[in-house]
Amino acid sequence: MDKIASAFAIGLLFGLGLLISGMADPAKVLAFLDVTGRWDPSLALVMASALVVSAIGYRVARRRGRPVLASRLEIPTRRDLAPRLIAGAAVFGIGWALAGLCPGPALTILTVVPAPAATFVAAMVAGMLLFRLVPLEAAKPTAPQGADA
Repeated sequence: MDKIASAFAIGLLFGLGLLISGMADPAKVLAFLDVTGRWDPSLALVMASALVVSAIGYRVARRRGRPVLASRLEIPTRRDLAPRLIAGAAVFGIGWALAGLCPGPALTILTVVPAPAATFVAAMVAGMLLFRLVPLEAAKPTAPQGADA
């Protein structure tokens, strides 16, 4: 029950942060992304603040050695840039630039302004379902011919 309550509290805090900071306002996000027009750099401060808070959180968690509500600390160890990661980041960025929304803010404004967000969330869910249809083996890079060991 502690995990559910903490997940709810953290999700609520995150959603409120998105609303208060303007990250859930598509017009503000699009103005941030418009570096050649009427650029609004205020979201850069929001992102920088998030990085600082995250860095402090990771440092505390590593020092403690174990999370409060989990059996072990899980920090990614992979450092390579897989093609799937790059492709996913590109699709995410394109979607963010077109709609001014990404998944977290879209779900947040779904509770406040449901009509515009519903289209984005429906497309996001469709994309997730479509991804499940792509076999994992099809996304793996193949060895070049003549590279037999």
